[in-house]
Amino acid sequence: MQSAATSLRALVHKWLGSTGDAMITRVHPPGISGGCVRAQVNRPAGSLAIFFFRHRDGGWCVFPPACRGS
Repeated sequence: MQSAATSLRALVHKWLGSTGDAMITRVHPPGISGGCVRAQVNRPAGSLAIFFFRHRDGGWCVFPPACRGS
């Protein structure tokens, strides 16, 4: 998987276009082990937020990691 090569900062920039204006919040959703953060930017058209999940390989993705039983 290529995700370990991409930092959270690079993914926020890729998806939201700015890292300086983004508000990053750590969240703890039930059933998700490891890290999960919410990145939000405020734009004239409204707020945009994306969740990023930390995977076992250390990379960050916009989809949650698979359950260990899968």
